[in-house]
Amino acid sequence: MDQEILAHFKKKLEDMHESLLSEADKTISEMTDHSDNYPDPTDRASAESDRNFELRIRDRERKLLSKIKSALDRIEDSSYGICDGCGEDIATERLNARPVTTYCIECKTSQEQNEKGKA
Repeated sequence: MDQEILAHFKKKLEDMHESLLSEADKTISEMTDHSDNYPDPTDRASAESDRNFELRIRDRERKLLSKIKSALDRIEDSSYGICDGCGEDIATERLNARPVTTYCIECKTSQEQNEKGKA
């Protein structure tokens, strides 16, 4: 993969990283700023449900941050864009759609079919 394309993906991953951190900071400030004192139990339950949903989203984003860090490390060690399954180059279209991927579409499809067969 040439340096221009690697620079594009590095920028894309860094932008994703910054966006996720910004959202996390916003969530923290929103959760600490509110003193939710709802007299109605239904409103309280709804607020708690919303809070739990927000926390689940942030947990998924935390896992994505780890994948972004790993992808940036792969850019640095020149292994970015190489499939962990077959060792071939991952298509640029796939990397654009999912820049943290470590598998080409064929290997990922095969992996998912194997997982479905075991379930």
